[in-house]
Amino acid sequence: MIVVYIIVGLIVVLLIIAALLPKAYNVEKSTIIKRSPNDVMNKVGDLNYYSKWNPWQQMDPSAKSTITGTPKTPGHKYSWEGKKVGVGSLTLNSIDDKHIHFILEFFKPFKSKAKDNWLFEHWSDGNETKVTWQNSGEFPWPVARLIGPKITKDLNEQFVTGLNNLKRMCEG
Repeated sequence: MIVVYIIVGLIVVLLIIAALLPKAYNVEKSTIIKRSPNDVMNKVGDLNYYSKWNPWQQMDPSAKSTITGTPKTPGHKYSWEGKKVGVGSLTLNSIDDKHIHFILEFFKPFKSKAKDNWLFEHWSDGNETKVTWQNSGEFPWPVARLIGPKITKDLNEQFVTGLNNLKRMCEG
């Protein structure tokens, strides 16, 4: 019987810890790419290029993906399903001459929704672009909050990798 109390106690402690951890996250990284903002926006806003630079899609090459809609147009969508990357989609929500806003949804391993935003700024002599990639969302309670610090650390590393991949693709 004491084992049951210990297990229940551990579960209660984990739930309390999860309640105290951050409910949301925000990750933002930038790089300079030696191409015009329009050239770089074309690579981000056309999801046919997504698997060529995105680190998540590269870590699960056997994942099935589907691309629908018109590039650089609201509704343009990249959906995936894989053993390592789970099930989700990235949908272009809005676009203007400096920004692209996506909605990022995960359905498995757990449901969550995030904003995936991009800013493209003229840099230096105008033939360079400062690209800022920002992602924010909420951590579902309790499991995602418990692993939130690891998720945030991994996102920071993956954003650096993704921006470096995008830079190589655009400048190559």
